[in-house]
Amino acid sequence: MSTYPWDNLLTDEEREVIRLGKYGQTRGLGHAPAVLIIDCQHNYIGADAPITAQQEQWPAGGGERAWAAVRVIGELLTHARETPAPVIYTRNVQKQTARFDMVSAKAGWDHSRTLEGDPGAEIVPELAPRAEDIVIDKAYASAFWGTPLLTYLVQLKADSLIVAGVSTSGCVRATAVDGITRGFHTAVVWDGVADRTQLSHKASLLDLWMKYTDLLSGKEAAGYLTEIGRERRSAPPTP
Repeated sequence: MSTYPWDNLLTDEEREVIRLGKYGQTRGLGHAPAVLIIDCQHNYIGADAPITAQQEQWPAGGGERAWAAVRVIGELLTHARETPAPVIYTRNVQKQTARFDMVSAKAGWDHSRTLEGDPGAEIVPELAPRAEDIVIDKAYASAFWGTPLLTYLVQLKADSLIVAGVSTSGCVRATAVDGITRGFHTAVVWDGVADRTQLSHKASLLDLWMKYTDLLSGKEAAGYLTEIGRERRSAPPTP
């Protein structure tokens, strides 16, 4: 467990609970992955600066830690696009007719920033979708709730999900858990996600690892995608 962000938070007793309970076992991944990039929008990435220094402009932004995740995701996308794996983005976007925004209402953020067409709702240029990518708009934490994501995954014949983006404790966690619930092998890219508080970030990753998903570094996820691409290229053509 020494490679994971929560390592210095665990007591000896908690380590023993994990060992005895056999938590953190790998589920493994399949042979037809899709890459999910969650909410990498200006609103939630913010500026590449210490989080409190950029919060006046981007109250929901993750700051420099979110930008560290963006760089990992950028490398992952480079590898993904050399393989058959589809890339699917999500955006938290409210329609002009919405009278409230359930995601940000609790914090009292400026709802107009989440409206469709506002620059804050756009994906950061460093991770800009390509024409062949899928972009799904959502209004709540899970990318599966009230969206056609499941239909797309079924049509693409995906059996596995590689999840990255923001925030770890919110939309990433909700999407990853819902992916497992719907029968997909799911891995979260632990250095390709970020949160506004390190406690939420580390505790969420620990919880996902213990009970729900696999965790991969960006390099491990890229290696997996590269191997899948090699398998696909060497497979005999379907009759």
